[in-house]
Amino acid sequence: MTDLNKKVFWITGASSGIGKALAIEAAKSPCAIILSGRREDALTQLADALPVDSLVLPFEVTDYDQLADIVDSAWAWRGQVDILINNAGISQRCVAIDAKPEIYTELINIDLIAPIWLTQLQLRRMADAGGGHIVAISSVAGRIGAPLRTAYCAAKHGLIGYMDALRSEVDKPHNIRVTNVLPGSVATDVARNAITGNGSRRGQSDAVIDAGDDPLDCARAILNAVKDDLPELIFAKEMELGLAQLRHADPVAFFEAMADFGAQTVDHYWTEKTGFPGD
Repeated sequence: MTDLNKKVFWITGASSGIGKALAIEAAKSPCAIILSGRREDALTQLADALPVDSLVLPFEVTDYDQLADIVDSAWAWRGQVDILINNAGISQRCVAIDAKPEIYTELINIDLIAPIWLTQLQLRRMADAGGGHIVAISSVAGRIGAPLRTAYCAAKHGLIGYMDALRSEVDKPHNIRVTNVLPGSVATDVARNAITGNGSRRGQSDAVIDAGDDPLDCARAILNAVKDDLPELIFAKEMELGLAQLRHADPVAFFEAMADFGAQTVDHYWTEKTGFPGD
């Protein structure tokens, strides 16, 4: 069990969505919170509303030349980071055949390489401090391979793989816990901010996202998973949860179901884009 009281949290992607909800929920207990993201104004507004001490530490997650200094600043604030939550990320909405190769570089940099860098730069510090907890916000799409999300799935599958391998190295030797979180549909701006095939932002949401779970409910489940030292939390329901479970329970049935679902999704994609099904 991990006692969350009086811990120092570092939450990336804290200006909105699940990250903001995590800060709000964590602040219900005595703690200190480092809030990171790109929008300093939104982070400052959140910090002002929290009932606990917080540090606004804005940065671009792919600014690798600056990350070591950012980590120094985070650790200098309270002399420790007990719980790192890698939450910053971006999604995708386009079929692979309609996508520029550059979007794969951008998305994998943001969703995979950046959290790896941020984690790597403080592993030794956590080990020397006697332990810590690292949380990676992946996705159900990091387990099932969802249509319109090939780059996103590649990054989220990779993040789970990195964190699972890391856990095997640091759990017992260094008392560093690792929790992968696989949310399904949560009512955030993830679809609206998703990358399209030409690299632009989509600008509209999905009905399934709009009808998704409350970010605060997701945040509470994540913090409970951290408290319970769970290696993995699948926060999903209905079809998304069923597919995530079916992926390993019955791979043949899973791939058949995904082939049908993918065909329907691709037809809808082209119909929405061109007025005609197919490419």
